[in-house]
Formats: sequence, structure tokens, C-alpha cells
Amino acid sequence: MGAGSIIAAVVAVAAILIAANVVITGGLYMTNTLTSSMKEVQDTENKQLKTEIEIGNITADGSTIDVTLANTGHEKIREFSQMDAILHYYTPIGGGTLKIVRISYTEETTPDDNEWTITGISPDNINPGIFDPDEEMTIRIKVSGSPVKVDSVNNWLQITTPNGVSTSKYFSG
Repeated sequence: MGAGSIIAAVVAVAAILIAANVVITGGLYMTNTLTSSMKEVQDTENKQLKTEIEIGNITADGSTIDVTLANTGHEKIREFSQMDAILHYYTPIGGGTLKIVRISYTEETTPDDNEWTITGISPDNINPGIFDPDEEMTIRIKVSGSPVKVDSVNNWLQITTPNGVSTSKYFSG
């Protein structure tokens, strides 16, 4: 056997080892990425299972709506700007005109048109400013233009947390 055959065999074995290393490294990287993604999905689903909110009292006075929201779950809620509020209400104009609006969060103490703000969290002794389990949060919503028709039982409010858990309630005013 000549030296050329031995060199060719060594080069072929080296190429096979390099190719195997690339394939194994790629497979391990894909497995790691998939495992991380699955863990994130499970963590998100676990947080959703632990999150529960409930709308208590809703009172409407013209263009201002006050809502009591209870955290009945086991997760803290802190990203208020990522919460969604959808309001479906009737105005007293023209026998009841339907309006559907997404209400945005504001940190200002007095909300502008189509905004909501937190007027208080009670009791807020632990983690001030964070909506902890077993606390109640009072929010104020201000709608633009026409006021809410207070004698309509078809007014409806939905509030959704940052992780996608929602609650809704019909109200008359």
C-alpha cells in the first residue's frame, strides 16, 4: 500500500469526522432551541393558568366609568400599559347609538378621552403599585364624545391582562 492511499484514507476519515461533527452540533443546537421554546411556552401557559381577574362593580356617570377589578388568581400584574380594555356601549343619542372602542392605559391621574387609569389598589401594603393576588384595583375610564347610556343593559366591558387572560361583564350604569 502506497503513501498516497494512506493519505487519501486519512483525508476521507477526517472529512467524515468533520461532517459528523457538523451534523451532531447542528442537531444539538436544534434540540436546545426547541427545548428552550417549549419551556417558554409552558411557562406562559403556567402563568395563564395562575392568572385570574374578575370585574366587580361598574358605575357609569356620563362619559366616566368606574370599575372595580379583583385579582383572584396567584400572579402579580404589573405591566398595565400592556393590558387591553374594550368597551361596547350605547349612547343616549338617537335612541341608542352603538360604540365599540379600545381604551388605552395612561399613567396620568385624570384620563383623557378613550383612556383608563388606576385610581387605587386596595390593600396595597405589599408591592405598592403592583396588582397582587387578593387585591382590588379601581380604574377610571373616560370615553370621548357621547356619554354612556345608563339605562341600557347591553353595555359591555372586557379587560385583558398582559398574558392574555380576560374577564368581561355587562353593565347598565
